[in-house]
Amino acid sequence: MRTPRSVRPAHALAGVLLAAALAVGGCSAGADSAGSGGDDKAAAAPAEGAAADAHGKQGAPGGSADGSAGGAEATAPPKATVSHIIRTASLTVRVEDVPKALDEARATTENAGGYVGNETTRRDEEGREHTRVVLRVPVDRYAEVLADLEGAGRLVERRAKAEDVTDQVVDVESRIKSQRASVARVRELMDRATKLSDVVTLEGELSTRQANLESLLAQQASLKDRTSLATITLSLSGTSAEKTQKDDDDPGFVDALAGGWDVFLTLLRWLTVVLGAVLPFAAVAALLVLVWLKAVRPLLPRRPRTATPPPAAGGRGDED
Repeated sequence: MRTPRSVRPAHALAGVLLAAALAVGGCSAGADSAGSGGDDKAAAAPAEGAAADAHGKQGAPGGSADGSAGGAEATAPPKATVSHIIRTASLTVRVEDVPKALDEARATTENAGGYVGNETTRRDEEGREHTRVVLRVPVDRYAEVLADLEGAGRLVERRAKAEDVTDQVVDVESRIKSQRASVARVRELMDRATKLSDVVTLEGELSTRQANLESLLAQQASLKDRTSLATITLSLSGTSAEKTQKDDDDPGFVDALAGGWDVFLTLLRWLTVVLGAVLPFAAVAALLVLVWLKAVRPLLPRRPRTATPPPAAGGRGDED
């Protein structure tokens, strides 16, 4: 009877100790979780502030998610939308009739709105004609004119080049703006200057800056001319004389007829020359004969004619 009573108090004590341990563990866990939550919030606040600052510095219009890309776009210099390209080409074409092909090239260039530049013509030892001409055509008609010139005869050589000078054009324009502003500043200083030495110094500086400005303007005009008009150098050469030489080696009926006609004309020419050489002598001889017959001969004494005696009638009878 004593044993059951002693067991029950032991179980009750164990249950009380277990409940106390659980209570203490729960409180400590709650305190730890509360402390860790506070620390996390404290650490997250500066991070959020830094992120907000970074977003405020890099933020692009429209709320772009990629902050670095938006910043790069914001700081990148504006790109030129128009390209400035210098186009040049060189053509060598062999044609049958050089003057005719040259006239056609001129007409094609002028119809396209361009003009003809330098022109050089020569003839080689074989008698073939060679012409070199520089053509300036608008860039938008460049390909069309080039194709027309290639079709004028048999293409021997073609070279084409395209040079992008957009950066150079933009740089020259920027330097012109800066130089104009510099000239304006020097002029303002000249207006305010009171000393003669200052005026002389400023005048020299103004002359230098105006010369630089004029040089830049000349560069700009040259670039504009070369980018707006393409340059085509056309070389035209006559056909080879090989075919003519071959025809000369194998003469035909027409060649023989032409040769005979040439011989006839040559003979007739020589006869005319001989007749022309003899004609003065013949005229003098005829004149002398005429004078002899009309003037000299009638004055000469005529000789009497001697009559022959008739034969005697009885001569035969006497003999008999």
